[in-house]
Amino acid sequence: MEKDVYILGIETSCDETAASVVKNGQTIVSNVVASQIKSQQRFGGVVPEIASRHHVEQITFVIEEALHEAKLSPSDLDAVAVTEGPGLVGALLIGINAAKAFAFANKLPIIGVHHIAGHIYANQLMQPMEFPLLALIVSGGHTELVLMNDHGSFELIGETRDDAAGEAYDKVARVLGLPYPGGPQIDRLAQESDEAVEFPRAWLEPDSYDFSFSGLKSAVINYKHNVEQRGGTVNDQAIAAGFQQSVVDVLTEKTVRAAEEFKVKQVIAAGGVAANKGLRNSLEKTFKEKNIPFYVPPIALCTDNAAMIAAAGTMMYLEGERGTLSMNGRPGMPLSSWK
Repeated sequence: MEKDVYILGIETSCDETAASVVKNGQTIVSNVVASQIKSQQRFGGVVPEIASRHHVEQITFVIEEALHEAKLSPSDLDAVAVTEGPGLVGALLIGINAAKAFAFANKLPIIGVHHIAGHIYANQLMQPMEFPLLALIVSGGHTELVLMNDHGSFELIGETRDDAAGEAYDKVARVLGLPYPGGPQIDRLAQESDEAVEFPRAWLEPDSYDFSFSGLKSAVINYKHNVEQRGGTVNDQAIAAGFQQSVVDVLTEKTVRAAEEFKVKQVIAAGGVAANKGLRNSLEKTFKEKNIPFYVPPIALCTDNAAMIAAAGTMMYLEGERGTLSMNGRPGMPLSSWK
């Protein structure tokens, strides 16, 4: 790399309005996030129209703050990277249109980034990637195992057949009467519990790397209703611990099996649920025992942020990928290789 490359990243796929400047795809120069959690909590989840409205209100300020924090002007940038999909279409369009306007006004190229590629490349902000690499993506809308043989090469080897892990967490949390977002609440209760209700594990076919959490969610709901119908006392902590242990066991076992089968040099975890302490501890302990390098970003880089979009966008920029001003939001955008 002859000169330093500075990429402005913009992320608005759900309920976080974020902008970041990243240097050479590895160094965070600024990272600004305007969260909507307090606004969305009263609804028990994200309301798309309200999320979009918040993005409209925040996007200009967030971009200005990212540049101010980085002590850079638009002329110092090499490109703008923005989340193209997947996500809430209204939310995506706010970030995309802001990115297009910024790129056009400052004569910069624009790059459309897949949201999950961004989560994967959050790890590049912590240490270099080594290939072949296995990525476990766990978030509110995604639970996937992705094999990478090089930068920009994504082979989906396992995915959820119904509820994603984060979705199951949120649904179980609502059943237990916990506030949004439910995942951290269940994780907290699980860490506090000395006992755990035994719930089933959905292993599917013996050679499958797919996941299924819908049955587990139903088992939790049925267990709680049965206890209440018998007039018993519901132990939320024990339910949370049992539910989390079931999810963690399946995610850990399948990730380890895939890592060994494909003889990867590195395993990474990515996505909002990768912030879960129970999952992080299980993966770290298991891969240490297997002597396979395992990495997971700090919690601030697991949840939605723009630094990860800028990191992935940098790799795309260096390999000649460019978007156009006709870019549109792609809520169902597939994770496809750019090589």
